[in-house]
Amino acid sequence: MARETQELTAKDTKVAQRNTKEAPTKTSKASKNGAGQNGYAIRTKLIHGTSKTAKWDFSHHVVPPISSSATFRLSSSHRGAQGFFEFACDRVDVKRHVPIYIYDRLDEPTRGMLEENLAAAEQGDVGVCFATGMAAITAAINVLVRAGDEVLAHDTLYGCTYSFLTNWAPRQGVHARFVNLRDTAAVAKAITPKTRVVYFETPVNPTLELIDIPAVRSVVEHANKGRKAEERIAIVVDNTFATPYCQRPLTLGAHVVVHSLTKGIGGFGTDMGGVVIGPESLRNVLMLYRKDYGGVLGPKAAWNILVFGLPSLAARMANMQRTAMHVARFLEQHPKVARVMYPGLTSFPQRELAEEQMHDYRGKFAPGSMIYFTLKDKKGDNAGAERFIDYIADQAYCVTLAVSLGQIKTLIENPYSMTHSAYQAARGSAKNQLEQAGTRGIEPGGIRLSIGLEDRHDIIADLEKGLAVV
Repeated sequence: MARETQELTAKDTKVAQRNTKEAPTKTSKASKNGAGQNGYAIRTKLIHGTSKTAKWDFSHHVVPPISSSATFRLSSSHRGAQGFFEFACDRVDVKRHVPIYIYDRLDEPTRGMLEENLAAAEQGDVGVCFATGMAAITAAINVLVRAGDEVLAHDTLYGCTYSFLTNWAPRQGVHARFVNLRDTAAVAKAITPKTRVVYFETPVNPTLELIDIPAVRSVVEHANKGRKAEERIAIVVDNTFATPYCQRPLTLGAHVVVHSLTKGIGGFGTDMGGVVIGPESLRNVLMLYRKDYGGVLGPKAAWNILVFGLPSLAARMANMQRTAMHVARFLEQHPKVARVMYPGLTSFPQRELAEEQMHDYRGKFAPGSMIYFTLKDKKGDNAGAERFIDYIADQAYCVTLAVSLGQIKTLIENPYSMTHSAYQAARGSAKNQLEQAGTRGIEPGGIRLSIGLEDRHDIIADLEKGLAVV
């Protein structure tokens, strides 16, 4: 694999052109107006998408068609050979050249339409879809590192991402180091000549703390001075919590964005998926990686996300975050709640950063639909939180105990024992770096709440009944 395909330089990509050394901290005028291609708002383009490109013309379809063929007919052996040669070929202009479809795992049209629309939603050059969010996360990291390289990650991550970085990446000779990325001085100190990726979520899962993307970009730009192209550090941001409706990290200084499409973008909890969005220079290496590792998003799942998920994202998020504000205020005022973390609250510790970084396509503050809170615990045994969650699981009508997030149904869970349980498994290892840093922010009694589209009064009523048993 040519290392040159991994370079993230300004001359190679529109994204890098946007991400100047002093990455913007405020939304551009065009973004504030919500203007997309041809003057239409991006919110409108999420619904109508791209139906006509050099690769296909489905403009006569009101609803995009679905491809349902694992393999494609070839008119000659020469055409088959040409198709394999042109796949992920640097000499082929994919924006002007009609692809030769060969096999679903390489490329197919339904997924291709979704990828183009996802890239537009994040204001990136290219999107490559994978079977799950974790497949996308591991792909984004793996194409940027080699044996002997290091990943510098925030010390609080989604449990499976943490598990990948501590259990599987070391088997490939890639080692992860963890630091509080909110502390830019600590970030600068932690970067070594072997660092190739700085990885984080913002808002962080599950605590909702924010990482200042332009500030991290500034540190990385300084570290990259004097480095050869193949040694430069790339910033990879998991934007699953915010979704591109609330935040677009590429415009703030990130090089690559990853999503679990299973969550907010998919929206309905029916299909798994993931996507990596970034510069044009990463397209081919990501396509080759997906071909060889096989974690491809199927066309039927891609079609659901393309037709139902992405087009409804703006409408869903606009409504869910309004409800989230009401629920967060209710929880904040409840006598049995100790602490509420929601970027929309004036009490949110990083409210100023939230207002700078989290905007919808028209530049309006968009704090999202996720809430994290803890209950008052006099005995210190978290029994109250357990009683509350058990009551919700057994008695609540519109709040469901289940993992995942971003769905039209309100979901609640305990990250410490569920989605982030990998941290607890690591506690027994004396060699694990996170043991020194502690499982910062992932408290045993912490509760993650993903607000859906139910009536806010019903959500609050269910939560109030649950709090009554604590």
